[in-house]
Amino acid sequence: MRYRKLGSSDLEVSEISLGSWLTYSGGIDADRTRACTEAAFDAGINFFDTANVYGQGAAETAWGEILSAHPRDSYVLATKVWGPMSDDPADQGLSPTQIAKQIDASLTRLNTDYVDLYQAHRFDPAVPVEDIVEAFQKVVEQGKARCVGFSEWTPEQIQAAIDIAGADLFVSSQPQYSMLWQAPEAQVFGLCAANGISQIVWSPLAQGVLTGKYKPGQPVPEGSRFASADMAVSQDLVYSDAALEAVQRLVPIAEQAGMSMPTLALAWVLRRSEVASAITGASRPEQVHANAAASGVHLSDDLLTAVDQALGDVPVTEPTLAPGAQPGILHR
Repeated sequence: MRYRKLGSSDLEVSEISLGSWLTYSGGIDADRTRACTEAAFDAGINFFDTANVYGQGAAETAWGEILSAHPRDSYVLATKVWGPMSDDPADQGLSPTQIAKQIDASLTRLNTDYVDLYQAHRFDPAVPVEDIVEAFQKVVEQGKARCVGFSEWTPEQIQAAIDIAGADLFVSSQPQYSMLWQAPEAQVFGLCAANGISQIVWSPLAQGVLTGKYKPGQPVPEGSRFASADMAVSQDLVYSDAALEAVQRLVPIAEQAGMSMPTLALAWVLRRSEVASAITGASRPEQVHANAAASGVHLSDDLLTAVDQALGDVPVTEPTLAPGAQPGILHR
């Protein structure tokens, strides 16, 4: 496993990290959650990403029990705030009151005195940017988080926060990024790099589409992610005939290079120096080790050209969303 510096912080994070959205929030049982987490340590993964809203605290609670068996300085722990935590409409967002409340609740569930990275899960247009920045600054000043970051903020939102906080407060950005969703390259990557902010990318396997298991013209496999009604937005993003056909063109490219499709897809996002880590999910320990194998894999220029040609005309920056849907909400 190789490690990269996280933005302007002193944190070193593994190139492959373990996320807990669909799995440790209740998707798999406690024994498999523990097995996958321990497999991550075995594979050299030191970066664990969760959120308060995953399973309404269940994911944090699971890791609070499991990770506490390991020395606190042996792993980098990240969580997030923004999503609804109860039926109360006020129990969400990025108000100073909510941030102060949710960081304490997260620390209790995670069984730790601090998180290494505290992130705004999304932007909150109902709260002045000045108040959001001040609230996150206070979390750091109180020692409850070593660093802070954000997820899925637009370039305009990022710049507004930097104008207020300076270039030292935020150290990470967490956008969706994969072969099938390359939008962050256009503006977010450059803006963040210029201000010492690294990318921690989510859905590098495009919700599993880049594994090659979904075939064009065939029914969605039972038990797969896209068999769930909750994945409707994701289907609009990456589950299209054009995308599935492109993935099938990528399969022989991976095989000729002697690697699996997940390895190719993960190595592809890690080819960018702006990316500090790729967040992966796993429901079995062997998946953890398979994902970790992508760390340090070099893709030649010829291979990257072949990938671009295989993707062809697949739209990778402007997906069609369901009416009223927002990228990255239901499927993250």
